[in-house]
Amino acid sequence: MTLVRQRTAACGRADRPTRDPESAADARELVAAMTLTPGGQSSASVYETARLVSLAPWLTHHAERVAYLLAGQRPDGAWGGPQGYALVPTLSATEALLTALRRGAADGLADARAAERLGRAVDGGLRILYRWLAGPAPFSAPDLPAADLTVPSLVGAVAAHLDAVRADPPPGLAAWRDAGPLPLPSGLDGTRLGRVRALVASGGPLPVKLLHALEVAGPAARRATGVTPVGPGTVGASPAATAAWLGGPGPGPDAAVAVSYLEDVARQQGGPVPCATGITVFERAWSLSTLSRAGLTPPVPPRLLAGLAATVGPAGTATAPGLPADADTTAVTLYALARLGRPVDPASLWGYDTGEHFCTWPGEDGASVTTNAHVLDAFGWHLAHHAPADARLTAVTRRLTRWLADRQSSDGAWTDRWHASPFYATSCVVLALAGHGRGAAAVGAVTRAADWVLAGQRADGSWGRWGGTVEETAYAVQVLRAARSAAPAGVEAALGRARRYLSTMEGRDGAPALWHDKDLYRPVLIVRATVAAARHLLRAGASGDAFTGPGYGRAPLISAA
Repeated sequence: MTLVRQRTAACGRADRPTRDPESAADARELVAAMTLTPGGQSSASVYETARLVSLAPWLTHHAERVAYLLAGQRPDGAWGGPQGYALVPTLSATEALLTALRRGAADGLADARAAERLGRAVDGGLRILYRWLAGPAPFSAPDLPAADLTVPSLVGAVAAHLDAVRADPPPGLAAWRDAGPLPLPSGLDGTRLGRVRALVASGGPLPVKLLHALEVAGPAARRATGVTPVGPGTVGASPAATAAWLGGPGPGPDAAVAVSYLEDVARQQGGPVPCATGITVFERAWSLSTLSRAGLTPPVPPRLLAGLAATVGPAGTATAPGLPADADTTAVTLYALARLGRPVDPASLWGYDTGEHFCTWPGEDGASVTTNAHVLDAFGWHLAHHAPADARLTAVTRRLTRWLADRQSSDGAWTDRWHASPFYATSCVVLALAGHGRGAAAVGAVTRAADWVLAGQRADGSWGRWGGTVEETAYAVQVLRAARSAAPAGVEAALGRARRYLSTMEGRDGAPALWHDKDLYRPVLIVRATVAAARHLLRAGASGDAFTGPGYGRAPLISAA
């Protein structure tokens, strides 16, 4: 028996339709936004925007990208998120502005004052980078994708700039005439970068996942053999990788579609660009699964659902064109489709089974708890609604339950490689365990997680790793609602405070970027869906009409069975 009580609702329908007009309107608006912006909505990336400043000064809105970098520099000279999350964007922005400064008039710097401003920005970036890297490390490097490639690549590029300008430094950089080499962070070297560059230069076949960071290959990336733009004209779903492959506008149909892709991406935000685009599948799968799990099932155009279902192949589905299929996107897509009445057999997930856990993709370094939580969702739903006697599915849900419970930290939280906040990882795991987990291990894990969440609420009713945010508060609400029967006393009071915080702070918390790519980013509609789901759960609870689907029941949800 699973941890949730089996329901008699028809497969694919919402477990209980919402009667809250405001929640229903939120859900309809989100679905409309998905159709109006089919490529997805994501925040701009300092890393990726800076790579275009260096690699594609000919691209439309170049001046706006330079201005974006200048405006985004912090008072301490850095760019980007807190702690170690600033390293990659600061390296990228500093290198890009050094490149622009050295190009001089070619970058519109005929005005001496503009060059001086650029020089001051570069000086600030260099000062903070040398402080971080030449002395005791003030932070540990976070587990960002491709950081072992992007960091050595950028450190080397900055060093090459400083060598080149030593004899005649540009305005503002005289102090760097005798600067020593910029060291790499502890634990990083250029070994893997060297192998990647040699592989690209050899003309041999490249792993699809490498294409997302093709820019690290340097000059060898230009029109690399065997690399062809896909979908809308992207290489690796990355503006930077596409620009590195392109090298510049030139002849040929592949170059034309790549230029068109970059121009479209650059126009969307008036110059700055995101880390990955388009994120259609990712955005729709996460948003729709979040809404439907909370009991919000707005009318979804059949064409949208058919398009989502069509992405699931024998190896699963990919987050975006140019990226490899992965277990995380596959599992969430399968779960969303099943809840919305378009179930697809989850057989494609078996290819990611390591025998212990499910890898995000074959050859993954480490493991992701959120990927495995989402796989538990997909298999658990299929077991409950389509294959209740399937011994293989029963065994794998038990195995995933144990694996996830074993990775809970002593304080009750989980952390993960795809998000900066433990509240995201904890919500993913708790929802999966409360909905589809098996055995006493799940009971204890959910209880400890609820204790951790309850203890971490801030005085203003919010939750957050570095400060209260609407997004992280929504994850905390989901945990407490999912764990109601196992949660400690005081939950309703905490949820009341959270409701007041969300009602006053939505849109006013600075919209921080918390998701992991080469830089931190914010998938706008996914976050909006998370907040809409939390607000609905809070409204339903306040009215005595709590949603009773998997993970959100009023009666006891979990047992030791």
